[in-house]
Amino acid sequence: MKISKKKTVLFVIMFLLLVGFILGILYLKSVADYRKAVRETTFEDINISDIPDGVYVGEYDVDFIYAKVEVAVQNGEITNINILEHRHERGKAAEVITDSIVDEQKIDVDAISGATNSSTVIKKAVENALKSRNLTTF
Repeated sequence: MKISKKKTVLFVIMFLLLVGFILGILYLKSVADYRKAVRETTFEDINISDIPDGVYVGEYDVDFIYAKVEVAVQNGEITNINILEHRHERGKAAEVITDSIVDEQKIDVDAISGATNSSTVIKKAVENALKSRNLTTF
């Protein structure tokens, strides 16, 4: 039995549409999962004065957004935060949130407008650095 060229082309088109539909559904699910992860992110109260002097590294990943930071603590205060890596969708503007954390000496500062999700991820990376007490070595 010979299949016509028209039927073959139609079959290929249908197959590609099905694959595209499935990939679209998977993408939408991953976006929903990422948004849920950001929405459910909470912050603990950390007494910064209890953190020993040092430079600590922390990270936080919600798939579409990832941040890795280096947090310097001296005399019970956060003195500097370096963003080592920030993978984001449109959240570059959130990187200035580290200035607010240093100025206010707390992690849960106001998010940067237009970059709320990246703000949350960066803040959580700072918290994770201070909680884990992973000192960097030079």
